[in-house]
Amino acid sequence: MTKTKKLALGAVLIALALALSYTERFIPLQLVIPLPGIKLGLANIVTLVALYLFGTRQAFAVLVPRCLLGAMFGGGITGLLFSLLGGILALAVMALVRRTGWFSVYGVSVLGAAAHNVGQILAAMGLMQSVYVGAYLPWLLLMAIVTGLLTGGCSAGVLRAMERVIPRPTA
Repeated sequence: MTKTKKLALGAVLIALALALSYTERFIPLQLVIPLPGIKLGLANIVTLVALYLFGTRQAFAVLVPRCLLGAMFGGGITGLLFSLLGGILALAVMALVRRTGWFSVYGVSVLGAAAHNVGQILAAMGLMQSVYVGAYLPWLLLMAIVTGLLTGGCSAGVLRAMERVIPRPTA
């Protein structure tokens, strides 16, 4: 793939991730699951697809601008800290777990969602200067199973559809 095509595709992926992240704000998940700050993590679908199709570097190149632009469009500096720390930790875990070959895209997604929640709790602990925020983590990890399976399912569908268009790199 040429550098120009890679750059254009990266821009499209960033825009898609931003759109999914913005759309997610209108899904009233707290009405069903009364946990503050709970989200489906729809933008993670794009990160996961980028990881599987193009590798860790390209996924990182989509994740960071998406977090920065998302903060500019309404997340603020606190939102940036939470999404960036959670996103980078999630991507690192997903990249490592994917390399093992032990997990399907579903398992990689669940572990990424769990890592994202750990990153967000670490950010909250730092901001609030309190370890007691960590008591919220078990609930978030339970939800990571559900949200990770949902985003993993969406990612698996996208990857199946894209398989004929863009060949997957080896680990």
